[in-house]
Amino acid sequence: MMEDLWLMFCGESGCSDTSGKRSNSDFLRFSKPNSCINHAFIICFDVLLLVMLLFNLIQKSSAKRLHTLARFQRFAPLQIIAAVLNGCLGLVYLVLGIWILEEKLRKTQTALPLNWWLLVLIQGVTWFVVSLTISLRGSRLPRAPMRLLSILTFLFSGIVCVLSIFAAILSKKISIKIALDVLSFPGALLLLIYAYKGNNHEESDTKASESGLYDPLNGEANGISKTDSVGQVTGFSKAGFFSKLSFWWLNPLMKRGREKTLEDEDIPSLREADRAESCYLQFLDQLNKQKQIEPSSQPSILRTIIICHWKEIFVSGFFALLKILTISAGPLLLNAFILVAEGNTAFKYEGYVLAIALFFAKSLESLSQRQWYFRSRLIGLKVRSLLTAAIYKKQLRLSNAARLTHSGGEIMNYVTVDAYRIGEFPFWFHQTWTTSLQLCIALVILFRAVGLATVAALVVIILTVLCNTPLAKLQHKFQSKLMVAQDERLKACTEALVNMKVLKLYAWETHFKKVIENLRKVEYKWLSAVQLRKAYNSFLFWSSPVLVSTATFGACYFLKIPLYASNVFTFVATLRLVQDPIRMIPDVIGVVIQAKVAFARVVNFLEAPELQGATVRQKGNLENVNHAIFIKSANFSWEENSLKPSLRNISLEVRPGEKVAVCGEVGSGKSTLLAAILGEVPKTEGTIQVYGKIAYVSQTAWIQTGSIRENILFGSSMDSQRYQETLERCSLVKDLELLPYGDHTEIGERGVNLSGGQKQRIQLARALYQDADIYLLDDPFSAVDAHTATSLFNEYVMGALSEKAVLLVTHQVDFLPAFDSVLLMSDGEILRAASYHQLLSSSKEFQDLVNAHKETAGSERLADVTSQKHGTPTKEIKKGYVDKQFKAPKGDQLIKQEEREIGDTGLQPYIQYLKQNKGFLFFSLAGLSHLVFVFGQISQNTWMASNVDNPHVSTLRLIVVYLVIGFTSTAFLLCRSLSTVFLGLRSSQSLFSQLLNSLFRAPMSFYDSTPLGRILSRVSSDLSIVDLDIPFSLIFAIGATTNAYTNLGVLAVVTWQVLFVSIPVIFVAIRLQVILCKFS
Repeated sequence: MMEDLWLMFCGESGCSDTSGKRSNSDFLRFSKPNSCINHAFIICFDVLLLVMLLFNLIQKSSAKRLHTLARFQRFAPLQIIAAVLNGCLGLVYLVLGIWILEEKLRKTQTALPLNWWLLVLIQGVTWFVVSLTISLRGSRLPRAPMRLLSILTFLFSGIVCVLSIFAAILSKKISIKIALDVLSFPGALLLLIYAYKGNNHEESDTKASESGLYDPLNGEANGISKTDSVGQVTGFSKAGFFSKLSFWWLNPLMKRGREKTLEDEDIPSLREADRAESCYLQFLDQLNKQKQIEPSSQPSILRTIIICHWKEIFVSGFFALLKILTISAGPLLLNAFILVAEGNTAFKYEGYVLAIALFFAKSLESLSQRQWYFRSRLIGLKVRSLLTAAIYKKQLRLSNAARLTHSGGEIMNYVTVDAYRIGEFPFWFHQTWTTSLQLCIALVILFRAVGLATVAALVVIILTVLCNTPLAKLQHKFQSKLMVAQDERLKACTEALVNMKVLKLYAWETHFKKVIENLRKVEYKWLSAVQLRKAYNSFLFWSSPVLVSTATFGACYFLKIPLYASNVFTFVATLRLVQDPIRMIPDVIGVVIQAKVAFARVVNFLEAPELQGATVRQKGNLENVNHAIFIKSANFSWEENSLKPSLRNISLEVRPGEKVAVCGEVGSGKSTLLAAILGEVPKTEGTIQVYGKIAYVSQTAWIQTGSIRENILFGSSMDSQRYQETLERCSLVKDLELLPYGDHTEIGERGVNLSGGQKQRIQLARALYQDADIYLLDDPFSAVDAHTATSLFNEYVMGALSEKAVLLVTHQVDFLPAFDSVLLMSDGEILRAASYHQLLSSSKEFQDLVNAHKETAGSERLADVTSQKHGTPTKEIKKGYVDKQFKAPKGDQLIKQEEREIGDTGLQPYIQYLKQNKGFLFFSLAGLSHLVFVFGQISQNTWMASNVDNPHVSTLRLIVVYLVIGFTSTAFLLCRSLSTVFLGLRSSQSLFSQLLNSLFRAPMSFYDSTPLGRILSRVSSDLSIVDLDIPFSLIFAIGATTNAYTNLGVLAVVTWQVLFVSIPVIFVAIRLQVILCKFS
């Protein structure tokens, strides 16, 4: 048996060199470089290297290396050079091996002996996989095994190089393989250098990362420890090559999902590289680099995003290419099968080889398609997250003119709809070029099958694409109009929802509801136009395979091209290959248009003018400067190019620890002065400098949904002592004792369950807890009673902020004597700036202001202010609150958790959708139409298969019947497309009407317990998906299911043995689907 194996490998019992001379001596066998035994030795060593690499990949990566932040991981030049050189060598080895095999099959009709082509192929696979793994992923492998592998690779390449040089000397000629063997030696040397030198640099980077150098600055502030930040990270972060390829890393989560319904705490954290913060920081880094390269022009956001993710795009593109190549091999293998069945075999056991090749091709197709889809979706999520973060950050820096252009509803649309559409585009990006490539490959296969008749098919495809061009332009126009109409409707919805309490108190619901319904009618008009164009596109491209077959078979008839089983079935299989990319063209066009419109809107927003805060805020320590705020002869204006500035000739200097009061009549510019210090009002003239951290308390309290403690901490870490002092200084202790859960009590939407005074004091506590250098207080005592205002002034302003720079806007002149300086403002100017007594004696306007307040208030609190400056007894209050600690409640208080279905919801959601406005009728029409179309295709193929070799059926009759069936089925395609559009439009109209009625009829308790963002998500992103995506997705899902089961039925009729394989596969797929339902 060993003799037979050796004969298969070497061809003879002995061995021969390239000249064919026998060499029988054992010594000569080893000494001759091209001897079979040397080839066997090299192949065994290649296999050994692959086994060692596989063992290292299966092993878990060193935990220390997982801590290196992905945003700081960069490929070194040595890595890139080693990867490119060795990767190219491996590919050339593979191409050479395939070429040697093909030449041997062509000349000798057999693949034996195996030694030459098998040697080159295995060496190519080994060199490609091992070298790329060491150079690109060596940092994730254990250090010692990786270095051992590089040493063995270096020694192996040295031996092969010496043998090849020896062979070249003996034969006195240089072949391609000898050149590759010699070049592999410097490639292995680069790998060895990187394994020792490059890894040391990465190790030092890892230690630097662990020392906390790259820890996020807000990590401690958010109360996140290092253990939490890298605790339960997704298995994808440390998965090996085979684990990622087979998605084995998902098994623990799948197992947990089978045992219980998954909650938020069961889902592991993302890798550092996939988190929104990392994606946004990487985006900013690249954007700044683009600005430095071209400072005079605005950097391209699209180009920046591509630069950030070009590696992932390239890898997913490689899998897309692999999928296209493997799927295109199907018709060729089918043609070879038919030839073998007819007795035209090229070599013995060709049928078995073709069966194995088909199995591997389909397996590789499935693996590559899954990786393509997964990696594209991952890129889409990262792009969506970075755009969402960029939009949020931009919103905080928008100038006043830009705020007028981009309303709150539009910005909500950018985040929920436009960012979602752009995030979906990477999944479809590779379809734009793979569709063209697949069509070109299909045309080449068609040319091999039917010759010049392929030209007719090419003409039909070109005409189809040309006919679609005006439709695509119209769809782009209508999509833009639809987004504008959606913005207007969402803006009106936002205004109504924010002010729902006022609408209900004044009974204005009907009027505002009609306004929104009218805006929805405009949106519905453009939605109908977009969906109808999409339906026409779908019909045009789904019917194009019938037109292609018509043109091709007609050309075959007129060109007298004979039709045999081999070329007809190759044509039919290729036609099925053409159908998929052609049918994907409408979806690709639609997604590209939606993404283009969305991206233009987002870019327009991101390039909007910003506030020039950098010209106001100055870096530096307050200990090194004499003033915290310095303004000299400055003018400020809310509007650009305004003839009359909002603030004129402002000169102000506030030192650290100084207390300055700002008073004046209503509309004199007091709040505008604070906004100018914050950088919110553009400076048109003069100088302004602000040093240190600023805390701002607005005139109207801003409260976020959450607990009282969360509002006070505002992302900072918990310091119990400072927190208790803050509560006492803000007179919140008694209020917290009265609340059911103390400071864990949840605050409703916009602080609905708190009084105005409580909201103002929580806002003051939040500012005090931040421990800023400058405090800007805009009339904070207007919402509290006189006694509380006095207590707050003594304890908060004069006590807790005694060493801070304070600028207080107030109408209560009782507090003014305690300030170091008082600014009297009128009509946007500072009339006088002096102490209280100096102003009182020298300014008539100030005297009138004080007298008016005395007449209104009826009494003075000046004695209280001056005598009780630090006299509030708080020790007893503190003791009472500390003794009575409250535990955080389990479950909902005021804000209810969003309801969600658990497990498989069955058909109820679909039935509910189809019940809307004759939905069942249009769904039945669409489903039946698609079923008739599928049966038409089956009838076409059955007619062709049964009569192609029938001598009693003429070629003309064969083609005519085939085409009549095809054209009849396309009529049902049009019916399916139009029924789908009407289903979507009517259901969307009905659902929106019900949603609007529910929102305006809901009691105020619903709005108190439901966050506004949750409601806005329903009327923006969710409604957009219902409008555009659900109808076509539902019908295509039904169509895919119908296609799968009808094809399986045809296979079962023709070859019933396929049921032994298909039934277990269907069972496993259904079981996996049941498990996945628990994830949703």
